[in-house]
Amino acid sequence: MNDLTPLIRRLGRRPYRPVLEAMAAFTEARGPATPDEIWLLEHAPVFTLGRAGDPAHILDPGDIPVERVDRGGQVTYHGPGQLVVYTLLDIKRRGLGVKALVARLEQAVIAFLAAEGIRAGLRPGAPGVYVEGAKIAALGLRIRRGCSYHGLSLNVAPELAEFRRINPCGYPDLAVTSLQALGAERTLDEAAAAFLPHLLQTLDAAR
Repeated sequence: MNDLTPLIRRLGRRPYRPVLEAMAAFTEARGPATPDEIWLLEHAPVFTLGRAGDPAHILDPGDIPVERVDRGGQVTYHGPGQLVVYTLLDIKRRGLGVKALVARLEQAVIAFLAAEGIRAGLRPGAPGVYVEGAKIAALGLRIRRGCSYHGLSLNVAPELAEFRRINPCGYPDLAVTSLQALGAERTLDEAAAAFLPHLLQTLDAAR
């Protein structure tokens, strides 16, 4: 493995806060030769609110916990049936800026969806990936000492009703969709296995 080949970790279903703490600890401890890592998982239900997030966008959390976190962006939902991809990358070593990394993550999702027969695109001024105006993937990153953590979430088959408890990513009445809602039946493991080559290819193209 060379210094740009990421280690892939499949973590299953995990509560949010311990994973956040593990990402931050990994990023704090890593050195110039530390291999990058990509973590694939799903979370127990949680709403996360970014550093500059406005709590007013959390409309009706009910019994779902809310976590204030250190990524960019507003509020989003994580839960079973959603593929979460955390990208722990030395972007300085890769010669990437934040905007370039965001673009490559979006490109990877779009390429994966195209392979599933779904035409997706971007929305100006609103990071993420959309299908006919409905959001299917959200992005949020933190950069520390030239390294990224957090990453993206792709809706495979989550409970979409939970997104109505918030203004997703700070946009009132933003429609949210999933692979399942679009007729692409994939298990989470199948979606992860199919998405990963697209992600690795787009990251490799950035070298």
